[in-house]
Amino acid sequence: MTYSFNPQKRYLMGPGPSDAHPRVLKAMATPLIGHLDPQFVSMMDEVKDMVQRTFITKNELTFVVSAPGSAGMETCLVNLLEPGDECIICINGVFGGRMVNIAERCGVKVHKINTAWGNVTTTDQIKEALKNCPKPKLVALVHAETSTGALQPLKEISELVHEANSLLVVDAVTSWCGVPLKVDEWGIDAIYSGTQKNLSAPPGLSPVSFSPRAVKVLEQRKTKVQSWFLDLNLVKNYWVGAKRAYHHTAPVSSVFALHEALNLVIEEGLENRWSRHQEVYRVLKSELEKLGFNYLVNEENRLPNLNAVYLPEGITDEGVLRSKLLKDYNIEIGGGLGDFAGKIWRIGIMGESCTKNHVNMLIGALKELL
Repeated sequence: MTYSFNPQKRYLMGPGPSDAHPRVLKAMATPLIGHLDPQFVSMMDEVKDMVQRTFITKNELTFVVSAPGSAGMETCLVNLLEPGDECIICINGVFGGRMVNIAERCGVKVHKINTAWGNVTTTDQIKEALKNCPKPKLVALVHAETSTGALQPLKEISELVHEANSLLVVDAVTSWCGVPLKVDEWGIDAIYSGTQKNLSAPPGLSPVSFSPRAVKVLEQRKTKVQSWFLDLNLVKNYWVGAKRAYHHTAPVSSVFALHEALNLVIEEGLENRWSRHQEVYRVLKSELEKLGFNYLVNEENRLPNLNAVYLPEGITDEGVLRSKLLKDYNIEIGGGLGDFAGKIWRIGIMGESCTKNHVNMLIGALKELL
């Protein structure tokens, strides 16, 4: 008996992953080499340099975790938090809640800032939280909340956090390479992202970066990091220096793909890529509104590459319509999460899926189905 798997070609317009460029897929087919091979080590240096360029940071401790974005989240939190610490975490969707879960497992007292889903955290909320917890070890929030399509302003909040002598930790999984993100200028101390969104690489890797302030906190820990695999004191030695210390077997083919995807970003130009996402968003927004879709998030705080929308009146089962898009047109979009399950769609226009052709395919299909 033999087994075969030949999936139907899909157009990925959900919350991730997005379509991959043919050059990225070709890079994955490159013959394997060892994860300590000098050629691979040299390529790791290039990956680190490109991650720094796209994060817009000079942070020396910048590398790629060999696991998806949730592991990047855990890397940031378990390395910076110790039992007995206090922190502030902003929750306005699924992923702020996930941060709380990880932080509490570290034995930390978490002060939560809860905001209605679809909205963003305000500076007034941060100020109020700092009254109750004036010296948090860190303040963590999500830059682009994938569950709602809300884009969080960071600069003013960063100033408040640093006035409190705390670290700012940012989830940039759905913002990196799609909207402006300036790690050094905005004073972000620890940041993580994923490869399958605006970068359009395969899922499974998480770029991270730590400021000198964060590194100092890491070096002054009194207890061991609770995760051996994610302990930066160990894994950083695999990404730094001429002689690499073996830590784990890197996912070689995935790193090949990441290298090529980052090359594509550099070739296009980071600001050009941001502009492309804005331009295609405007086209999608106009067409969706003509069909009766309404946005969950106000224009000012809306993430252009992840569009959370209410369906037109009269549609009683969004799941049936989504299934028809997938089955009949090979277009994948996402449904709502949490309280928005069954109520909204999440339409992604990220990376290689961010083209007017993708928008035209989706709108044409919707016009037939509606």
